Amino acid sequence: MYKAAFCFTKKGIIRFTSHLDLLRMFGRAFRRADLPLKMTEGFNPHPKFSIKRAIKLGVESEGEEAEIILREPMNEVCFTTKLQEQLPEGITLKEVKIKFLPT
Repeated sequence: MYKAAFCFTKKGIIRFTSHLDLLRMFGRAFRRADLPLKMTEGFNPHPKFSIKRAIKLGVESEGEEAEIILREPMNEVCFTTKLQEQLPEGITLKEVKIKFLPT
């Protein structure tokens, strides 16, 4: 398994999106980008994804941190371009680091 840690910005009209809606938006973007996601094992599987801090409604942010677990290795540039194409205006990926997770 691999962990993709990335920083993103939340600016413009998207600042009025709640934290829960932001999580759902990223979940849809991951699926549309066809990334090799590690899913939870349960009745309702979902990607193993987290945002470090909850962002207040109406606040713009420059450096929010998030992590997603991937099943297979992926090039950081490819990850960034595939995901950025699926994200709405106002969400911009700044920095992506993918590293191996020992099991």
